[in-house]
Amino acid sequence: MKLRDPSHEVTVFERNRADDTFGWGVVLSDETLANLAANDPASAEAIRGHFAYWDDIALHFRGERIVSTGHGFCGIGRKTLLLLLQERARELGVTLRFEAEIASAETLREEYDLVVAADGLNSKTRTLYADAFEPEIEERRCNFVWLGTHQTFKDAFTFIFEETRHGWVWAHAYQFDETTATFIVECSQATYDAWGFADMSKEESIATCEEIFRDHLGGHALMSNAHHIRGSAWLRFPRVLCKSWSTGNVVLLGDAAATAHFSIGSGTKLALESAIALAGYLHSEPDMAAAFAKYESERRLEVLRLQSAARNSLEWFEEVERYFGLDPVQLNYSMLTRSQRISHENLRQRDPAWLESAERWFMRQSGLPDDAPLRPPMLTPFRLRGMELDNRIVVSPMAQYKAVDGCPTDWHLVHYGERAKGGAGLVFTEMTCVSPEGRITPGCPGLYAPEHEAAWRRLTAFVHSETRARICCQIGHSGRKGSTGLGWEGMDEPLAEGNWDIVSASAIPWTRHNAVPREITRGEMDEVRDQFVAAAEMAGRAGFDMIELHAAHGYLVSSFLSPVSNRRTDDYGGSLDNRLRWPLEVFAAMRAAWPADKPMSVRISATDWVGEDGVTPEEAVLIARAFREAGADLVDVSAGQTTPDARPVYGRMFQTPFSDRIRNEAGIRTMAVGNIYEADHANSILMAGRADLVAVGRPHLADPYWTFHEAARIGDRHADWPLPYLPGRDQLWRLADREAETLRA
Repeated sequence: MKLRDPSHEVTVFERNRADDTFGWGVVLSDETLANLAANDPASAEAIRGHFAYWDDIALHFRGERIVSTGHGFCGIGRKTLLLLLQERARELGVTLRFEAEIASAETLREEYDLVVAADGLNSKTRTLYADAFEPEIEERRCNFVWLGTHQTFKDAFTFIFEETRHGWVWAHAYQFDETTATFIVECSQATYDAWGFADMSKEESIATCEEIFRDHLGGHALMSNAHHIRGSAWLRFPRVLCKSWSTGNVVLLGDAAATAHFSIGSGTKLALESAIALAGYLHSEPDMAAAFAKYESERRLEVLRLQSAARNSLEWFEEVERYFGLDPVQLNYSMLTRSQRISHENLRQRDPAWLESAERWFMRQSGLPDDAPLRPPMLTPFRLRGMELDNRIVVSPMAQYKAVDGCPTDWHLVHYGERAKGGAGLVFTEMTCVSPEGRITPGCPGLYAPEHEAAWRRLTAFVHSETRARICCQIGHSGRKGSTGLGWEGMDEPLAEGNWDIVSASAIPWTRHNAVPREITRGEMDEVRDQFVAAAEMAGRAGFDMIELHAAHGYLVSSFLSPVSNRRTDDYGGSLDNRLRWPLEVFAAMRAAWPADKPMSVRISATDWVGEDGVTPEEAVLIARAFREAGADLVDVSAGQTTPDARPVYGRMFQTPFSDRIRNEAGIRTMAVGNIYEADHANSILMAGRADLVAVGRPHLADPYWTFHEAARIGDRHADWPLPYLPGRDQLWRLADREAETLRA
């Protein structure tokens, strides 16, 4: 503010003494430094002169140290930063008042034109004007303590994971000056309780942490500068969101307005950049109200973006114990990409040598020899029982609504044949129904008549004779979502005429516009189970390589799993065990009828998106385990579409976290699906161990050759194209090479 107009009278009220600070070091990026330099070259230069720089991230896990480079961090002591900013403020004529505790912003707002409340995580100002700011404060699950040490961990931002007799404890450590490093110790609530940290004094906690990490401290002690705290210095991170950042002439800044978890080191970055922006808008806008409006609209998007990355990162640490079964190489990759700000190709730019070694590791897990050409994870082979896939890209099941009386037509032959030619390792059919009454729409295909089997056999024969792909038949029954019109005529809308009888777990309509289904009887459950078995047997004779039971998206089998649609009072409703009973009966009967050397998967909705009233991600893990024990080889992890009351959270790869959780907690292979549309997404998911296969849907509707095109774009030159298409392949490769060369230039 003083830089923009020296006539401003600016007073800083600081509750602490000038040289007090309760953290250790601050991490800033080159981008933040550039913003500081653009705002005030003098202060930026002073700060830059006190930085410790490093490029590496090191992971210590089970006796191994894995290092990757190219990450570009810089750190500075928090006290040093404060003193430099104080000195610059004085030079510019800012009044600094230390040990000045402000009981209430109300006492300042009449005396001053503007009150900027940067009063931290526990902001009194935010609390005082809570009705205006509408804060949401969520205390997260892990416990942490902020310490320092003279073991500097030179040249690497270091993460250490130690298994103790009371559970896992980990540390985030980074140097910030020549002699000192920040050392944040963190653990789950269960480990915290088992150690009894809550009942320890600060000194006892520090001594315990020194013992846990003694092999990494090089004989140095751990130190606390939270001298104002008596007893335990452990905290739980509060995630702060505010609907508004201003009221009248009071505006929030920094942690008072929004917090970002320390694991991505962006709290100070957010505060500094928000301060620069706020000062600029107050200078450029016609009045304070307009400045506040622009501050909130312009900064909120960036803050939310960083908060989203920080949330991903903190959730990774909250759930990190699920990943300790991974190989250290894969754990390191998972850690590096946890915030989703760093992707596969971004890692290649940062450290090509390390990423190549990680890709080589992944290739070995896929059965490729060490002398094979380097391939990215999405283009490595995969095996399920006796089925071998050339790669891990799957064409998702996507309804076509082009069947006639349940029979696939030439449309299906061309549609699936073209996508099988396009390079994907596995192609899924749309949901193929077990009976006329089990169809979703009159245009849905089936496997309940001889002509269906013959048409599918023609299609699978083409796929097997002319392509390298394998093909899976997804088998299902529409349940309460049946007897509706074609997708482009109104999704889930009842037919204008010719509706058929529908059944579901309970007599609950999909919407008030849809017909009320009959609650399926025990006898009908047996009949439908046998229809699933007959469809599986037909799929075998029709030449499919794999089948999948559709137990997701609110269809008949799914309606049993979800308490939203299952209100039964017999042995098939109520508890999860009861809700699983009939779906497992169906699956087991199909598995018994399906050849032992061919794989079978199940598709589930891992959440109903309605909170605790529906299937939750925790419950989805139990569902996946039950199907694994029944013989499932893979869980196709979807989400939602089980109730119109769902409130999904969309975004890039938005369903992948459910796949991640099921794979690493239920111990079964998974397929990720949902807004995955780049090779970078697929490779990141696979390399991090978040799924074993990646299903790509809508991009394959727009481009049947998505796999070939994405492989060419990222520089892979080992794909097996159909022989008649080799001239097109060669031109595509040349153009991709030329574009890559232009980008490098």
